[in-house]
Amino acid sequence: MTDTLGLPRDAFTKADPSDDAAFYVEPRLVTHIDDAAIAALTGFYRQTLPAGGVILDLMSSWVSHLPPEVEYAQVIGHGMNPVELAANPRFARWFVQDLNRDPKLPLDDASLDAVTICVSVQYLEQPVAVLSEVARVLRPGGVVVIAFSNRCFPTKAVMIWRMLDEASQARLVGLYLDQAGFGDIGAIRLLDGAASDPLTVVTGKI
Repeated sequence: MTDTLGLPRDAFTKADPSDDAAFYVEPRLVTHIDDAAIAALTGFYRQTLPAGGVILDLMSSWVSHLPPEVEYAQVIGHGMNPVELAANPRFARWFVQDLNRDPKLPLDDASLDAVTICVSVQYLEQPVAVLSEVARVLRPGGVVVIAFSNRCFPTKAVMIWRMLDEASQARLVGLYLDQAGFGDIGAIRLLDGAASDPLTVVTGKI
């Protein structure tokens, strides 16, 4: 039997099926990509995210890698650890929610200008449901930016992610976005990993 993506039933299983809330209970005040990858992502955000817009940093932590000189109307944070989220100076407000249990976002329709997901998409067990919610809360013309590298917590990444190479992972994220109703989907390899962590971004627009 397959899911709506045409993938095997166990594609979104994990090596560690235990409660995600327990896994993330201890704060991790670290960065999950190196300095070069952070700089590349910040540069991409600078070019892509609308200054003065309302931004949701989904599946975030204590740092968002947003360009420090750019002002946004509001940055909303989401994650799994309240200590990490409270430490993020860019957040006007934030909320804790396990998207694998409840993918519905507590935000109004068409209330955001952009959504970012940084090195976290590999943990989603219901990616199309979550990204459909992202599409719902974005205004027309709104953009989602999904960045990933080769770093992850392997026991919490879904099986299909761990089976694929970087190019195939980009295509998989593009498939998620297509099924969630996004258009103008594109993937850019910002860094090839030769001198730093590799970094790919996949974007889509409403």
